[in-house]
Parts: sequence; structure tokens; C-alpha cells
Amino acid sequence: MNIQSNTPAATRATPLRQRMIEDMRGRNLGRHSQRNHLDSCARFAAFLGRSPETATADDVRRFQLFLAESGVSIVHRNRIMTGVKFLLKVTLRRHDLAAEIYHLKEPQKVPLVLSRDEVRHLLAMAPSLKLRAMLSLAYGCGLRAGEVVRLKAGDIDSAQGIIRIVQSKGRKDRNVMLPADILSLLRQWWRERPARKDAGVALADRWLFPSRVGRDCLTTRQFARLFRAAVAAAGIRKPVSLHTLRHSFATHLLERGVDIRVIQALLGHAKLTTTAGYTRVATGMIAAVTSPLDDLTPRKRKKGKAGSS
Repeated sequence: MNIQSNTPAATRATPLRQRMIEDMRGRNLGRHSQRNHLDSCARFAAFLGRSPETATADDVRRFQLFLAESGVSIVHRNRIMTGVKFLLKVTLRRHDLAAEIYHLKEPQKVPLVLSRDEVRHLLAMAPSLKLRAMLSLAYGCGLRAGEVVRLKAGDIDSAQGIIRIVQSKGRKDRNVMLPADILSLLRQWWRERPARKDAGVALADRWLFPSRVGRDCLTTRQFARLFRAAVAAAGIRKPVSLHTLRHSFATHLLERGVDIRVIQALLGHAKLTTTAGYTRVATGMIAAVTSPLDDLTPRKRKKGKAGSS
């Protein structure tokens, strides 16, 4: 896997960079994690103006202070320092310097969700059968954008009524349900799907949503662009993203009374606490809670039930 960094400081430390890449490969880190770690360390090297091999405890302290004063968000700052910590602790084996790194508590934000009517309108405004099928998978099955675009024909198990999500986030497999409406959409799309690049590819290995260029699948960036166009056509003004559909899927299931551990399995969350966060946005459940103030207000008697005859 060839991962390039756009930062000049990274190219100056070629031997160190190569050692770090080998360490990340040996620990089976994903492609995006490797790229993020390399960019983070290149940023650290640019701040130092020299190789991180010569870093001191004071350098690590000053870099963290620099990030805070530069207005870098807590989430981004923690991500940067995770990459730097890997370099110091694993590649350089400088445990003393790695101990100087601290992570800040990230703000807990309530995820934005769409109402059922908004989702229905969004799907109706999808300009193509292809996009309607992709959006239906994202919302109807709670899939991440990357999981949708990487689906292959062999992942659809119509006999058991499931979709197999292979080696997704955290290098985990999982199964999700295959609703009848989505299966019908996928069958319609398969009949329209361009098959000019299928030569020599086994049926089970064919992309459901192939890219127009090359033999790979559609990219998440292309999917996001199509999604934004559909959002604009639907007149939705909320600052939504493709991940909003996944949030909406979980929230709507919770409001329907689906067991939270089932939702955890469908989403592929490692921790139940992550899934439990959706209880904060399940507006249907929140609105149904009876306030203790209601107990202080005397209820009106129904006519014909009070008084003597």
C-alpha cells in the first residue's frame, strides 16, 4: 500500500516514515488510519523544524499548546496526537515522550436526525433509481456510506433476507436485514446496472454500484455529491450528511421499541454506550414521557360520571 503525504516534512524523514509505515502495517491498521497518522506526524515535524527523532518532552508539550492556541477542534487535536503517540511509542519507542501526550474529553453532541416524512420526501426526490437504492440502503439498513458503495452482489442474501457487511469499520463483519422494498429496488437496479466492466469478474464479486472510471466501485465522495443534490431537491435545509441517514435509522428503530442491543448489533457498535446515545434524540420517546407536573394538576371529571342521580 503506497501512502503519500503532501507535507514536505514527511519526505525529509523518509527512513523514519518508512519504519512507521511498516509498524502500522504490522499492526494491521487501516488505510485511512495510516494516512491520518502520517499526516499528524508530518505536522509535528513541521512544527519542530527537524526530525521527530530529536523531540524532547518540552517539544511535545509546546506542540499540544500550539494546537490549542491555533483553534484546532478537540476532535481534530485528539486525532493528531493519536498519530504522534503511535510514532513516539511504537516506532521510536520513546515511552517517556508518549506519556506527555494527553487527550481532551470530546464534546458530546446530539446527532442530527431526519423525520420520517423528511426521509420519505428525500427518497422520492432521488433523481435516479441508482441513488434511490443507495439512499434506501443507508437509511433502511443503517449502513455507512463506505459500506453502501462497497457492496457486492454476493453480499445480498435474498434467501435468508440479510445483507452481509464484510470487513467494515474495525475490520468486523456483521449482518443486517434486507427489507423487501430494498430487495425489489436492488433487483430493478441490477437490470439497469451497466455491465460493460463485468467481463472476467465472478458474479458474486461484481460491485453493486460500479464507478464509471476504472473497475472499482463508486467512491464515498461521489455518493456524497449525489446525496447533496437530492437534499437540495427535497428542500431540506438541515445541515445533514450521509451519516445522518444512519443516525435516523437508529433513532427511528429506538422509537419503535426495538431492543437497544439489537440496534447495537445492526449498527456494528462495539460498545452499548455508543448506541445508547441515540436515546437523547429519540424525540418520540421523549415526547411520550409524562411530566411530574401533570400529577399536580387535578384531572377533569367526565360528564355524567360525577354527582348523584
